[in-house]
Amino acid sequence: MCGIVGAVNLSPSEPTQEKTLRQMLAMIRHRGPDEFGVYLDKTIGLGSARLSIIDLGGGQQPIGNEDGTLWIVFNGEIFNYRELRPQLEARGHRFSTHSDTEVILHLYEEYGPACLQQLNGQFALAIWDKKEQSLFLARDRVGIRPLFYTLAAGKLIFASEIKAILAHPQTQAEIDPVSLHQVFTFWSPLTPRSIFKGIMALPPGHYAKIRRGKVTIEPYWELDFPAAPVKKGALADAVEELKALLVDATQIRLRADVPVGAYLSGGIDSSVIAAIIRNYTNNRLDTFSIAFDDPEFDESQYQYRMADFLGTDHQVVQAGYGDIARVFPDVVWHAETPVIRTAPAPMFLLSGLVRQNNFKVVLTGEGADEFLAGYNIFKEAKVRRFWAKQPDSKLRPLLLKRLYPYITSLSAGSGAYLRSFFREGLTDTAAPDYSHAIRWRNTGRARRFFSETIRRAAQNVPALDYPAKFNRWGDLQKAQYLEISAFLTPYLLSSQGDRMGMAHSVEGRFPFLDHRVIEFANKLPADFKLHRLNEKYILKKAAQSWLPPEIWRRVKRPYRAPIQRSLFSNDAPGYVQECLSPQKIEAAGLFKAAAVSHLLKKINRGLPLSETDEMALAGILSSQLVYSQFVANFETPPPVGAGDNVKTVNSE
Repeated sequence: MCGIVGAVNLSPSEPTQEKTLRQMLAMIRHRGPDEFGVYLDKTIGLGSARLSIIDLGGGQQPIGNEDGTLWIVFNGEIFNYRELRPQLEARGHRFSTHSDTEVILHLYEEYGPACLQQLNGQFALAIWDKKEQSLFLARDRVGIRPLFYTLAAGKLIFASEIKAILAHPQTQAEIDPVSLHQVFTFWSPLTPRSIFKGIMALPPGHYAKIRRGKVTIEPYWELDFPAAPVKKGALADAVEELKALLVDATQIRLRADVPVGAYLSGGIDSSVIAAIIRNYTNNRLDTFSIAFDDPEFDESQYQYRMADFLGTDHQVVQAGYGDIARVFPDVVWHAETPVIRTAPAPMFLLSGLVRQNNFKVVLTGEGADEFLAGYNIFKEAKVRRFWAKQPDSKLRPLLLKRLYPYITSLSAGSGAYLRSFFREGLTDTAAPDYSHAIRWRNTGRARRFFSETIRRAAQNVPALDYPAKFNRWGDLQKAQYLEISAFLTPYLLSSQGDRMGMAHSVEGRFPFLDHRVIEFANKLPADFKLHRLNEKYILKKAAQSWLPPEIWRRVKRPYRAPIQRSLFSNDAPGYVQECLSPQKIEAAGLFKAAAVSHLLKKINRGLPLSETDEMALAGILSSQLVYSQFVANFETPPPVGAGDNVKTVNSE
C-alpha cells in the first residue's frame, strides 16, 4: 500500500520540479514511509510513497518496462498477480521484480485499459506512456483506494490525498458550499466532488486518459443487479457458492511478505473473515478490536467470545470519551472532509494499536452490510412499503420500533411519535429515493445552522444521478444502490476506512468487496439477503458452520461512537470550545454564530441532544477544523529529503 502523486502538462509549460514532487510526497508520508520514488521528464512528474508489503526489497517505485517507455506509480494491492504473471511471461514479457506493481505495468502494455478487467484488487494507479505522451489513471471498482485530481496552471495535478495536491504551489483550498450541503445530507460529498472547489475524485470503476491536453474519463465497471432465475434448492447451492467465494477471496488477501492480522468487531462479518483465516490457512492469527468505556456502544464481550473461540492473539484499544475528542482533529486532517459522526475516531485509535504491534495489513468485514443487506435502512424501507399498503394501520408502523433500539427517541417514543417520524412520504413508494428519504431528511435538518452565504451558494445542488438500469431493479436493489454509491464509497471506505488505516500506515483488505463476491451477491434474489426482516440471511446460513450461535444469530448492531459525551466530556480538549466560539464561526463563514451558540447553551445546561443535533455538532466542529487546517492555516512539512530512501528516474 502506498500513496501516489503527479502532475502532467496539458499545454506547453514549465516541467514539474522534483522539489514539488518531494513536497507533495511529504504530505502523504504516512501512507508509505518505507520508500519514495520520483519520475521526471519534460511533460510529467510522478511520485510514490511506498508501504512495503509485497517484494520488500525489489518493489520500489517508479517501475518501468523493459525499454523504459512505460512507467508506473501504484497505490494498492493486486491479489491475483501470481496468476497473471505466468500468462504475461508466456507472451514474452520480462520482469525485473517480484511485485504486483510490475504485473500491472506489463498487463497494460499488453491490453491497454482493458487490463483493468483482469485485476482483482484495490488500487489507484498512474501509468505514463512516454512514447504516446499519455497518462493513464485508474481506480478500483468500488473505490477502496482514493485518487483526486485538479486542473491548475495548465496542468492536471493528482494524488492519493487532497493535502498532497494542496502542497503543489499552483493550488489552494476553498470550501465548496454544494459539497458542504451534500455532507449535511448524505454524510459525504457525492463522487466525483470533494469538499474543496475544483478538486475532484476519480469515480470508482473508472479510468482517465490524458493525452494532447485532453482529459477523457470512462467507466470500465458499473454496479448492476441482474436478475437470475431461482431454481429448486437454489438457497442451499447459493450458500455453498458464497462460502467458496469468501474462502478464496480471503485466502488471496493473505498474500503478503509481512504479517497479516484481522479486525474483530463482535459482529458476523468480521467474525466470518477471521474464522476463514483460522479454518482454511495455517496462518498465525492476531486480531484487534475496539472497546468503549460507554456500555451503550461497547461490543467487547462478543469480540472476546470470538477471539476465545478461534484461539487468536487478541489486542484491544480502549476508547473513552476523552480519547475520541483528543484525536478528532487528527481524524479530520486525514479524512480531509467534514464528518457528522465521531465513529472514525476509534478506527483511528485501532489502526494505531495495529501499527504498535508491528502489523501493516489487516482483513476486515466491510461490504457485507451493503451487498448482503445488513443495514436497518433496508428493513425500514420494507416495513414502510408494507405499512403504505394500509396507511391508516396502527399496528404496521410498530414494526419499526424494534429497528432502532439505540435511538432513544424512536425506541422509547410513543406510537404517535413513531408514526409521525416515519410517515412523511409514506405512500410515495415510486420515488427513487424512497428507502433513504427519511435518513436524508433527518440529516438535512442540520443545514439550518448554515450561514446565509453558504445557504445562498448551495441553492442549486445537483440532483442525485440514477443509472438507466435503476428502474429495472427491485426495491431492495434500489436501496442497495443508494447505500453503496452515497455511503459505502464516499464515507465508509474513505473517512472511516482508507484514511483511518493509512493514518498509521495500515492497509485494510476486504474479502466481501472482492468483485466476484459483489457480482454474485448482486444476482441473488432479495429474499436470500433480506428474509422477511432477517438481515444477511444467506450469510447467517453460511456462517453456521464457522461461528458460535450467539455470534451468527446476533441482530445487526451498527458501529457507532458517542458524540456529545465525547466532545463535551470533563477531559475534552480546549479546541472544541475554541473552534465553536462566535469569533471562529464568524471567521470561517460556514455557519450562523447565533445558532451554534444556542446549541452550545443547550449542551452546557446538561441537556441531551437529539440524534440530528448530535450529527450537527460533529458536522459543525469538523467543518470548522477542515477550514482551519486546509484553508486558513495550511502548512507543509519539509520535503522528502536526503535522509529518506528515494529512487529518482530522470528521463528528460
